[in-house]
Amino acid sequence: MTKPLVLITAGDPQGIGPEIVVRALQDERVRRVCRAVVIGEPTSLLRAGWTDKLGSLIAVESAEKTPTLHAPSRVGGLVSFQAVKVGIKLALQSNVPLVTAPISKQSWTLAGVPFTGHTELLRHATKSDGLMMFVSGNLRCALVTEHFALSHLPLTQKRVETAALHFKKALQDLGVKNPRIGLCAVNPHAGDNGKFGTEENEILLPTLKKLRQNHVRIDGPLPSDAAWLSHINGQYDGLLCMYHDQALLGLKLAAQKPIVHLTAGLPFLRTSPAHGTAFDIAGKKIADPQSMVSAILFAVKNN
Repeated sequence: MTKPLVLITAGDPQGIGPEIVVRALQDERVRRVCRAVVIGEPTSLLRAGWTDKLGSLIAVESAEKTPTLHAPSRVGGLVSFQAVKVGIKLALQSNVPLVTAPISKQSWTLAGVPFTGHTELLRHATKSDGLMMFVSGNLRCALVTEHFALSHLPLTQKRVETAALHFKKALQDLGVKNPRIGLCAVNPHAGDNGKFGTEENEILLPTLKKLRQNHVRIDGPLPSDAAWLSHINGQYDGLLCMYHDQALLGLKLAAQKPIVHLTAGLPFLRTSPAHGTAFDIAGKKIADPQSMVSAILFAVKNN
């Protein structure tokens, strides 16, 4: 039987992306289940140990020489952005899953890229809502908002409702037939009936009522600490979180297995490791590839 294809972008060439891609493709668990098509800057991949035995390579190069310094750069931003664009195009054409190694938001800014990261680009390119979601074993959480200052959270009833519906569908796609979702509050003590903020009364409670009318099993608004304890104890199949650190802090403290980042609601499956470019350790060959391994295996299993 022919093994399925997986598209993999190598991330920022000055970060750990090329290293973890190469080391993941050297892992027997990965080699056993898929064939890889890697999209990235070839010099950094060769430096990390790339050979043709690991898969096919679509080279993305710049007219400018890639700096050897492991730090954000315009060239790193240009080639990593172009690699993701190629990966999205191929995934849309083939419905092959896309696994993305870390990019640097600062490098993208230096390169003049008009997107803050993968998720925003994926939404634009696929004309989809694109829900940011994280999985580690039976721990699952999704974000209503992502990279925003707390003082500028773009919370609306429509945004919460859309995220909840995508989350329900994503959980069902992962094999949870009738998922029960916990919805996190925004404010301490879930606002204490308006004493510590109005988002719960004005946004979350009306949205919960509408979702339940549409047969979504969802509880809340729940204080974050109580929500995570309940999820860890199996009361919920996933948590819908209002902002970035509300999800990632609880998940990284509780996770016993590597964390996989995925974008739900796209026309194809997209996963990535749940860490950044780690410029400080890039080139030292000490980066742990296990989150990348998990992202690839997850993509193969769930596509």
